[in-house]
Formats: sequence, structure tokens, C-alpha cells
Amino acid sequence: MQTFAATRQDLLPQTAARKIFGLIKSEMGLVEAEFERQATSNVQVISYLGDYLRASGGKRVRPALLILAAYAVGGNGASENSIRLATVMEMLHTATLVHDDIIDNADLRRSRASINAKFGNQAAVLMGDWLYMSAFETSLKERSLEILDILTRLTRKMTEGELIQLTMLGNAAITRDEYFDIVRRKTAHLFSGCCEIGAILGGARHEQQIAARDYGMNLGIAFQLADDLLDFTADERSLGKAAGADLIEGKVTLPLIILQEKLPGVREELEGIMFDGVYNDPSRTSISSQLVEHGIIETVRETARSYADAARKNLEILGQTEYRFALDEIPNFVINRNH
Repeated sequence: MQTFAATRQDLLPQTAARKIFGLIKSEMGLVEAEFERQATSNVQVISYLGDYLRASGGKRVRPALLILAAYAVGGNGASENSIRLATVMEMLHTATLVHDDIIDNADLRRSRASINAKFGNQAAVLMGDWLYMSAFETSLKERSLEILDILTRLTRKMTEGELIQLTMLGNAAITRDEYFDIVRRKTAHLFSGCCEIGAILGGARHEQQIAARDYGMNLGIAFQLADDLLDFTADERSLGKAAGADLIEGKVTLPLIILQEKLPGVREELEGIMFDGVYNDPSRTSISSQLVEHGIIETVRETARSYADAARKNLEILGQTEYRFALDEIPNFVINRNH
């Protein structure tokens, strides 16, 4: 326990991931088994698509957050309830990715063909819907109106975020406030819900539940800021999808919002890239060099760190356990990752 706490500031992302997920290795194995069980259907095509989605992998950060939060407040993250709800959160996340890829016409997801590229939009839409409905059917077994309310609210927020983002596609004049509103709805509410539900299942006091909820919200924002940076700093191989995909899809994220604040004339170039759907040299080199030259990459990274710091501060109400220290390390992991 002390070793984890003492070394957390010096951990590389890979080392941090091994420590965090190693702590709950058996629980995450139970989540994988439950996900496999839930994604199996007597309808053959559903089982086939479910196997394809699960095999795509992923970091499984969201179910891990729920399990760690349950432990961190003194509960049992390995309980049947915790594993079941952790799986629900991963199913909701997977459904969201499936629908996002359809909307974005994405060909790749985690270095594999996206489900819409491989099986077509019709099958992908229906599979995403099936995952949503299966997740809510599973959550009903909890017989908790409080948890159902959280799940309903975060699902509505995610859908609203996607719709708002659709109205902003190709709009280079998006403001910081509009950007952060989309980030909270599309990403941070799910993180927040994972942590809050984990705390509820762990028997948290009210103030611990609120702290877990706020921790997840701050962590989710930090996660998305880091993700948006990767679109400019990571290569296609490590990213698992086309680098620069956000801009090609018409999405202007915080680095480009700040760049326009510093260089208003760059807006025309961004609009041209989004209109043409092409982001190659010399535009890629020009924009990347301007982001570095004006310190924008570091500015956004520092903004992510500020949300990560806020997330860690939310944890101060929790006891000094290895699970609290794992939650304490996750913000470093999400903002320092390279994919």
C-alpha cells in the first residue's frame, strides 16, 4: 500500500496501468466474463457482433473506476452487484462508441475495422441499440431507483452531447464554453456515473458519494482533453485510428480553439480542411508547428493537469487505502497515455 502511494508521481503510464489494473485483476476478469455472458444471445448475429466488439479490447477504465470506487469507500468491489454494474458501464460505453463511429463514418477503432465499416451501418445501429437496452435490463436487477436515475441521466447527457456536437460540425467558431459543454455531456458524465454508482454500491456516506461523483467529472474532462491532444501528437499506429480524424470529421477541439484566439487568420484554413475532408501536408505540418510554436500543446496539457489535480483533491475525504491511491494515480495515467 505504501509503495503504491510513494511511487505514484514517478510512474510511467504503462507501469501505472499495470499497478492500477493489477490491484483489481480478478475483478476485471469477472467483468470480462460477465460482458461475454451479457453479449451472448440466442440470435446468432448478435452473439457474433458481440464477440467482435469484445475482442476489440479497450482499457476498461470505466468499469475499473466503479470497482475501485466501491472499494475506496469501504465496500466490496468484487460483489455480484459491483461486477454487474461495472459491466453495465462498459456496455454503455461500447454502445456509445458504436454509434459514434457510425456518425463519424469512422473506418477504424482500436486499430481494427470499426463495426460499421465491417458489417454496415444498419447492423451497427441495431447492435448499439441492443447494447443500450441490455445494459438497462441488467441494471434493473439492482432494484435501485437512485442508480437507475443516474444511468438514465448520464445516457441522456451523452445523447444530448452527440446531438449538440452534430450541430457544431464544420463550425470553426465554436467557443470554449461550447466545447466544454460537449465534453461534460459526451465523456465526463459517464466517468462521473461510474464513480458515483461504485460509491453507492460500496455503502458510501453522502459526502463520499458526492466526492466520487465530482472526482469522475473532473477525471472525465482531463481524459477528453488528453484525448484531443493525441489527435495532434500521436501517430496513427499508436492512436488506433487516423491521426487528425477529429478535424477531418469537422470537430474543432480546444487546441484549435486556442490557436484561433492567437491567430484569427487560421480559421479559413481550418474551414477548408473540414470542407475538403483532407488533412495532409503542408496543412498538417503548418498547424502542428503553430500549436507547438505558440505553446498551445503545453497549455492544453496544463489544463488537463488542472482537472486531474481537482480530481485528486476530490479524493481527500476518502481513507488512505491502496484503492484510494489507485484512484489517485488514474488521472496521471489518463493524461500521460499515448493512445
